[in-house]
Amino acid sequence: MKRAIILVLALSACAAGTSQGQSRSAQPPKFVKRIDNPWYPLKPGTTYIYTGRKDGKRGRDVFKVTSRTRKINGVECTEVDDRLYLNGHLAERTKDWYAQDASGNVWYFGEATAELDKVGHVLNREGSWRAGVDGAQAGILVPRHPHVGQRMRQEYYKGHAEDHFAVLSLSASVVVPYTASAHALLTKEWTPLEPDVVDHKLYVRGIGLVKEETIKGGDELFELSDIRHE
Repeated sequence: MKRAIILVLALSACAAGTSQGQSRSAQPPKFVKRIDNPWYPLKPGTTYIYTGRKDGKRGRDVFKVTSRTRKINGVECTEVDDRLYLNGHLAERTKDWYAQDASGNVWYFGEATAELDKVGHVLNREGSWRAGVDGAQAGILVPRHPHVGQRMRQEYYKGHAEDHFAVLSLSASVVVPYTASAHALLTKEWTPLEPDVVDHKLYVRGIGLVKEETIKGGDELFELSDIRHE
């Protein structure tokens, strides 16, 4: 199939991030098997534990990098199991798929998510998408060399998943239960599907995402409290 239609038109001209002044490429990026971007390393066997709150409920998010992979648009993607517990009950379960290109950028290729009731029944699967299916496109989640003012689209499934990010700082201060840094990467995230909601995320080199907070339009805060290795 012409290498998945030239990797879905060069992964939509390199995530369309690029609509903010970066050059577009007609050549599909090359991908590697590892994900070792220092801002978002995903080593199989690593589990990140986040604690905080969501919508007034006590929260715990367990983000486990598995050794499983899934081929999406011809790219071998690392599969992550992400489970969100609210007030002690499993509220969401998600499989996420990521891959890293040869330049070190981490791409997001999709997710299969389910919101659950208190007894484990699926309430809905809204937000699920996979690159190459029904017009959905992968996007860059975390660049290898972020710079202030950089803006990119992280995902695209029209009407369902349209997240964007902008880099605000490379020298932000952050203190969470697991670590502290005065040189964190701070990003702003938003989606046109929820124009009144804005999130901030903080990343620490060599660790990854350490804090996520909704600063406008919602009540959500999660901080890295532990990392476990198998």
